[in-house]
Amino acid sequence: MIGGIGMPELIIILVIILIIFGAGKLPEIGAGLGKGIKNFKKATKDPKIEDKEDEPEKIEKDL
Repeated sequence: MIGGIGMPELIIILVIILIIFGAGKLPEIGAGLGKGIKNFKKATKDPKIEDKEDEPEKIEKDL
């Protein structure tokens, strides 16, 4: 792979993370990353949800 990350690079990165954080922290790190990715996808997928919540306030202000 030109310019990409291959399997050997991923293994090296995972070994370094394991050495730095230890085996006990890996589940917490994984859960945090999963929640972060989930929130990011949700925010980029449905940006109109926040707008709909603000609409009643805008209508009441106009009256």
